[in-house]
Amino acid sequence: METVNIHEAKTHLSRLVDAAAKGKPFIIARAGKPLVKVVPLETPEEVAKRRIGFMDGQFKLPDDFDEMFQDEIEKMFYGGE
Repeated sequence: METVNIHEAKTHLSRLVDAAAKGKPFIIARAGKPLVKVVPLETPEEVAKRRIGFMDGQFKLPDDFDEMFQDEIEKMFYGGE
């Protein structure tokens, strides 16, 4: 990964940002010490590629899931035995 100093980053910001957007992240350093990492953001197309429901059928929720431990939770909130 390329490391550039702040002065170089200011001078070549457009070129560096274009490269980062194309998948070549870089690090900005001050006095040789890394400060920040510039990486591309996910585009809406990349987010849309994620499959919804890809784990469908791989686990099962109990039928009483929304009522599980209801008595214990009520005791925690309202007190009682």
